[in-house]
Amino acid sequence: QVQLVESGGGLVQPGGSLRLSCAASGFSLDYHDISWFRQAPGKEREGISCIGGSDGSTYYIDSVKGRFTISRNTAEDTVYLQMDSLKPEDTAVYSCSAISDSGHPYWGQGTQVTVSS
Repeated sequence: QVQLVESGGGLVQPGGSLRLSCAASGFSLDYHDISWFRQAPGKEREGISCIGGSDGSTYYIDSVKGRFTISRNTAEDTVYLQMDSLKPEDTAVYSCSAISDSGHPYWGQGTQVTVSS
């Protein structure tokens, strides 16, 4: 059974940093497109960043560009989301998603990120 697990969330002050991790069991993240999403209270889930499985290309939405960095550690089969200069509006549940070779999406349960003083 495939399971994606996010970790690294927590409470941080504005301007602080967190690094989220996305790991999987029963599935290799390597060579697959991996995306990070977030959902703030009362808002729709939004995709914020992704990394390509074939070429490692990256994408960010404007609101996190220059502050967040997505990366992949092949040896650890883990995808990271480094989040710097965090703002209160970044508060949300962050989830990672992977698309299998057959197009099936896998999701993690999410990790809470709270940015508050």
